[in-house]
Amino acid sequence: MEAHIAFPLLVGLVGIALLFDFLNGLHDAANSIATIVSTRVLKPQYAVAWAAFFNFIAFLFFGLHVAETVGKGIVDADIIDAQVIFGALMGAIAWNLITWGLGIPSSSSHALIGGLLGAGTAKAGLGAIVWSGVFTTSAAIVLSPAIGLFLALMLVLVISWVFRKFTPQGADRVFRKLQFVSASLYSLGHGGNDAQKTMGIIAVLLYSQGMLTGGFHVPFWVVLSCQAAMGIGTMLGGWKIVHTMGSKITRLTPAQGFCAETGGALTLFMANHLGVPVSTTHTITGAIVGVGASRRLSAVRWNVASSIIVAWIVTLPAAAAIGAAFYGLSRFF
Repeated sequence: MEAHIAFPLLVGLVGIALLFDFLNGLHDAANSIATIVSTRVLKPQYAVAWAAFFNFIAFLFFGLHVAETVGKGIVDADIIDAQVIFGALMGAIAWNLITWGLGIPSSSSHALIGGLLGAGTAKAGLGAIVWSGVFTTSAAIVLSPAIGLFLALMLVLVISWVFRKFTPQGADRVFRKLQFVSASLYSLGHGGNDAQKTMGIIAVLLYSQGMLTGGFHVPFWVVLSCQAAMGIGTMLGGWKIVHTMGSKITRLTPAQGFCAETGGALTLFMANHLGVPVSTTHTITGAIVGVGASRRLSAVRWNVASSIIVAWIVTLPAAAAIGAAFYGLSRFF
C-alpha cells in the first residue's frame, strides 16, 4: 500500500470522481433519451427528468458487480494510489469534454478504463494490468453493439408480425405508450452500469488509503453519491449528442424507438449481471443501427455510424495517453 494522503486531498479526489460521474451523465444523457425525443413521444426537458429518475434508482435493481470489476479487475488494486486515480479521472474527463464539445457519442466507460490503464502502467508498467478484465472489457467493445443490434433487429421482426393487422396510426398510439416503458428500462440499465464505474474508482481510492475494513467493497454512501451525480448530469443533458443519436444515424418511428431502447436495455441488463463495464453509447448505437437496417441498409447514415466507430477505437488509447500524462504531472506536486 502507498503512503496516505491528507484528508482534504482525499475529499478533493472523491469530488473529482463525482465530477466525472456528473459529466458521464451529461455526456451520456442522450443515450437514454435520444429515441424517445426523436420520435416526439416526450419533449426533451421531460425526457431528461424521466431518465434521471431511473438513473438514480438503478442501484435498487442491480448488484455492484461492475463496480468490483472496475475497482480491482482492470489494474491491480494494490498498486493504485491517489496519483493513479487522479491521472485516470483526468484522462477520462478530458476525453469526455473533447468528444462532448464535438458532439461525438464516444464511450465514457472506456475513457475511464483507458485513463486507469494509462495511469496504472505509467506507475508500475504492464505488470500492473489485470489482463483478464481488460480482455473482457475490450471484447465488450465489439459485442455490446452487436448484441444490441441483433436484439433490436429481432424485436422489429417480431413486432412487425404481431402488429401486422394494426393500422399505422393504431400501432403508433400503442408504441408511444410503450416507449415510456422501454425508455425507463434503458435508463435503469444505463444507471446500473455507468454509475458503478465511478463507484469502483472511489472504492479503490478509499481502499488504497486504508479506509475500507474487511476487504474491498463499495460503501453505501458512495453508491448514493454516484447515482445522484449521474442523475443530475442526466438532468442537464447533452443536446448535440441527442441530435446525433436520435436523428443523424437514422429516422425512427415510435415502434422502432421501442425496439432500439428495449434491445439496448436487455444488453445492459446482461452486462450488469455479468459485471462487465460495457459502453452504453456502443449499445444504443448498435440498437439504433439495427432498427434502421431492418427497413433497408440505405436507411442508416453509415458515414455518421462509421465516424462514431472511429471514436470508439480511438477512445481507449487517447484516454490512456492523457491519463499517463496527468499521472506524470502529479508526480511534480
